[in-house]
Amino acid sequence: MRLLIRYFFKTIRIILGPFILLLYVLTLPKGIVRPEEQQRQIDLETKALTLYQFKTCPFCLSVKRMIRRLSLNIEMRDAQFDQQARQELREQGGKVMVPCLKITDAQGQSTWMYESTLINQYLEQRFAG
Repeated sequence: MRLLIRYFFKTIRIILGPFILLLYVLTLPKGIVRPEEQQRQIDLETKALTLYQFKTCPFCLSVKRMIRRLSLNIEMRDAQFDQQARQELREQGGKVMVPCLKITDAQGQSTWMYESTLINQYLEQRFAG
């Protein structure tokens, strides 16, 4: 029974995935334009951030839309198809759940933030000003 359910949802994702991606592309927001020096500083800060995501996950697309709106250059890792990224997420983050933002501080300590609304709030508070 579990196998049947798994294949059912996999089929749904295969069918709906292209439509979700098309809608995402058609509704992409314009990014904020900052002075060059300010953008360079923000790019340095975002080097400490990594987003683990699935390509067609609606919650991940919400976070990616926020990243685009704020003109952030955050590394993206596909935890659905990249087994190394998936393993990192499981071992270091504690669970395979996306979206997940890995925040590395100056000492090299990582914080793993799950939930799209929390991630969006964090990005908005840190980079919108």
